[in-house]
Amino acid sequence: MFKPETSGPPATAAATQIPLDLLGGLSPAQFMRRHWQKKPLLIRQAIPGFRPILSRSALFDLASQETVESRLIVRKPRGWALKQGPFKRSALPPFKQSGWTLLVQGVDQHDDAVHELLKRFRFVPDARLDDLMISWASEGGGVGPHFDSYDVFLLQASGQRRWRIGRQKDLTLQPDVPLKILQNFEPEEEHVLEAGDMLYLPPRWAHDGDALGEDCMTYSIGFRAPQRGGLAGELLQRMADELDDETLYRDPTQAATAHPGAMPEGLEAFAVDALQRLLAERQSLACALGEVMTEPKPRIFFDEAQGHWVAGAVRLDRRTRMMYDPRHVFINGESFRAGGADARLMQRLADERALDARQVQRASEGAQALLQDWFEAGWLHLV
Repeated sequence: MFKPETSGPPATAAATQIPLDLLGGLSPAQFMRRHWQKKPLLIRQAIPGFRPILSRSALFDLASQETVESRLIVRKPRGWALKQGPFKRSALPPFKQSGWTLLVQGVDQHDDAVHELLKRFRFVPDARLDDLMISWASEGGGVGPHFDSYDVFLLQASGQRRWRIGRQKDLTLQPDVPLKILQNFEPEEEHVLEAGDMLYLPPRWAHDGDALGEDCMTYSIGFRAPQRGGLAGELLQRMADELDDETLYRDPTQAATAHPGAMPEGLEAFAVDALQRLLAERQSLACALGEVMTEPKPRIFFDEAQGHWVAGAVRLDRRTRMMYDPRHVFINGESFRAGGADARLMQRLADERALDARQVQRASEGAQALLQDWFEAGWLHLV
């Protein structure tokens, strides 16, 4: 369908040099250079006048759905309690009861307006941007002092939350607790966030947030940090599934043995050669990486298309993950070879998550057929 040809995305580098209120007057380039994975940043009124996108009742409705990941954390005099959702409203504590928190994960996958908010953080590659979690807490609610293995922006949506943070050296956790709570938390800074304020924390910065007063809602913008072993396992599995090599192990010089339990050296060498041949397939590796990084999460489902396809303006579904490299386009766990004008079109779609009617109509028949397939699968929609 596509001609193999290397091409780059539309030039948008200048946008990374524009100062943003979201980053306290820093440009994305300055923020990434000074703070990303290095040190925290407190931003007063990152989004001036910000108010919750979802009401408390709408958030609780989400937590009652089977396809939505949610957790209830209650701080009790004798310790902590953790329950996994979904939750009926009657299963949640009264609003006036202190010390409880409802966490709803991946809200951007279920609401267009929340997804639009998450897109404001796309100065970080989509391969690293994960999701937006919303927490609602009663007076004193929180999840205890802990640290994350990933970067996070903590945006206050309503009420107040007091954050205590520190570069924790002692990572010992409290025993017999259903949460990963630090046993000897040593805060170095304390900040009270109002609606519109935001705090950025790099990985492994310990933090503890307590709700001050009622109706405390916090939006957590989290990032993906693939674990080396897990990523390697997923890549090898995908590559092995696509490998067309039925060569059998042979050992015509194998001598009779008095130690049948010993592993033959020739078999070990055969296994090493198999892995080296697999990893030498760099195109296969590139495809596997793109497919892994765009694979939808387990609870994500796409709705079938409404109406009929016409070659007009399109936008990606909020649940669609789309990326590219110089030779491929990846979307929702699938990969396609791409080059030339069609590749540039698909790269623009991945970067901007939309195409206007003129761009679609100028695409080749092959590219339009692919867009139609994605439309029918519910991966993109007509505007």
